[in-house]
Amino acid sequence: MSKKRPVDVALAAALCLAATACADSSTDDAGDKTSAAAAKPGYPVTVKNCGMAETFTETPSRVVVMNGASVAEVSTLLALGLGDRIVANQQSYGMSEVPGRAKAIKDLPTGNVNLNDAYDIPREAMLGLRPDLVLSTTSYGFDAKNGFTTREQLKGVNANSYVSPQGCDQDTSRMTIDDSYTFLRDMGRIFNVGDRAEKLIAASKKHIDEVSAKVDGEKKPKVMVLFSNMVMGGNDFSSVVAKGIFNDILAKSGGRNAFQNASKTSFADLSKEKVAATDIDALIVIGYNDPDPAAYAKKLLKEFPQWPAAKNNTYVVLSDSMYLGPSNDLAVEKIARMLHPDKF
Repeated sequence: MSKKRPVDVALAAALCLAATACADSSTDDAGDKTSAAAAKPGYPVTVKNCGMAETFTETPSRVVVMNGASVAEVSTLLALGLGDRIVANQQSYGMSEVPGRAKAIKDLPTGNVNLNDAYDIPREAMLGLRPDLVLSTTSYGFDAKNGFTTREQLKGVNANSYVSPQGCDQDTSRMTIDDSYTFLRDMGRIFNVGDRAEKLIAASKKHIDEVSAKVDGEKKPKVMVLFSNMVMGGNDFSSVVAKGIFNDILAKSGGRNAFQNASKTSFADLSKEKVAATDIDALIVIGYNDPDPAAYAKKLLKEFPQWPAAKNNTYVVLSDSMYLGPSNDLAVEKIARMLHPDKF
């Protein structure tokens, strides 16, 4: 599958797609822009995001979720019970580790938008949706030269905007699971459901800690992580993960990325020869709107029979839990069970 959008943008997240400025995003009570008398209970709230201050005086009720080849944003809203606030969603992986989530995403309104060449919502269509909050995986989604509505233009029509953690400079290589928690907390503050956000975070941390304790001290197998049937560069294997949240998930699962030094960016663009010469103990295939990512995984294992992963048939297929979002703990457990089955 080929995408026209730049890879580190398209998957921010992701695929989901990261920047220090957003990682430092925080929320503070607003004091000088809106009078307390006019505010709803729990408001006003100001979110500092990618160098901008977004002030909310009430709960957003017309939320637009841009594509960005991510499901982090829509999944987080659904996990917080905020699906009824979405008037247009362009995100979908077509599958999920969370029972019922893929269908819940499919059932959301799309806004009947004609998408642009980047498979996202162009300026005129965005303004026509009359949003009061627009979520974008990275700052790419608010870039005027790409035909999108800028954050300043949204402010002009009384709409707030938000770039997901580590999305300010469109570089996802520094993303970690903590960024998923930052996003949950920010959405909790914006929608006045902070208690829900904290419960989700606490449950995720507890689950990950329990799994990590089981595999602590074990040998860390070398894992290849890639997206199924996706073309992002010039080589045969251009969707191989090098850095980002994937490595944090692997570390907590008791594994390590076989290609973590193959690129300074989130993805490595590898030749078939390079892949063949690397001992791969286990394979993780991430499905992004691929109807049968398991078939892709089996094809790779057959193509490289010299891999320990092929000899032992060691692979797992994942989707939204492997990227920014509320379900990273599910990926940690599934990978740990694959790598260290005797510990479960």
